[in-house]
Amino acid sequence: MACKLVILFFFVNLLMQIPKVRATVPAIIVFGDSTVDPGNNNQVSTVLKSNFEPYGRDYYGGQPTGRFSNGRIATDFISEALRIKPAIPAYLDPKYDIEDFATGVSFASAGTGYDNATSDVLSVIPFWKELEYYKEYQNKLRKHLGKNEANQRFSESLHLISIGTNDFLENYYIFPTRSSEYSVDEYQNFLIGIASNFIRELYKLGARKVVIGGLPPMGCLPLERTTNMFFGSDCIDEYNDVAKDFNKKLQGAVTELKQELGGIHLVMSSPYDKLMEMIRNPSHFGFEDAETACCGTGFFEMSYLCDNMNPFTCSDANKYVFWDAFHPTEKTNAMLADYVVKTTLAEFQ
Repeated sequence: MACKLVILFFFVNLLMQIPKVRATVPAIIVFGDSTVDPGNNNQVSTVLKSNFEPYGRDYYGGQPTGRFSNGRIATDFISEALRIKPAIPAYLDPKYDIEDFATGVSFASAGTGYDNATSDVLSVIPFWKELEYYKEYQNKLRKHLGKNEANQRFSESLHLISIGTNDFLENYYIFPTRSSEYSVDEYQNFLIGIASNFIRELYKLGARKVVIGGLPPMGCLPLERTTNMFFGSDCIDEYNDVAKDFNKKLQGAVTELKQELGGIHLVMSSPYDKLMEMIRNPSHFGFEDAETACCGTGFFEMSYLCDNMNPFTCSDANKYVFWDAFHPTEKTNAMLADYVVKTTLAEFQ
């Protein structure tokens, strides 16, 4: 009898703990670029879209959603790991409303960057506009939940930022405007300033739990390897060094902001090392190819170049680190999300 009581007490205590875990982070609110855009670009007049097959072929129902992946993206897996919901909807998707967004929403836009000039390259949503959408969302949620409950949700929700790669690969190194105005070091500082001010604005709007992502080893993306074809298609070390330097500066800014903004729970998440491990030793993670992508030839295709008309797309994306020439596969996204949840986000659970 005593044993049964102990077991009963254990299960009752376990059930009591579940709501507490869920309440720790009631929603995930996302800002950024294609790494975390679940389909906002579907509603934008831009050539940078992915709402067609074979994108999404491994998503629920095999449907393309606008995610730049064969399936889910990292924020979807993070949301699931935190016991919120299995996928985060795009704010501009007309299929969803404020009730759906109450537990998670993404304002991200593929192709955007910290720098307004980056969003102009492919006519996507600028970073500052994502903040305007967030303000609009706050007003809607206050009407939906009531002012006090909504404000509490803003303070308890996890605000996640993933952005910056496009500023360098799509803007700085391609067009002469920014490179003639700034050295790489100066441009990094310029972007860090924008990132810091964005976090300050989130803080003013009630955000208290914020995670900002660093840059990946962007010199190892298949597209960049292709541009380096005459040198053996190796990773471009210059780009990777820029990413590492930027991440160090971003970590410094995070440290300063934590001292400046009382009560903020701010951390930096860096995908650099974990993704580099996968690239350097793919077989250890169950991959066969980390140099080329699954979609198309794997060297340069992305967006409309990666469609059903391309006969070269692989049959099993799980063998590849990258889905298209710029974005990870669902399997890679799941592994990166698992790493972030167990390290950076552990203190939020």
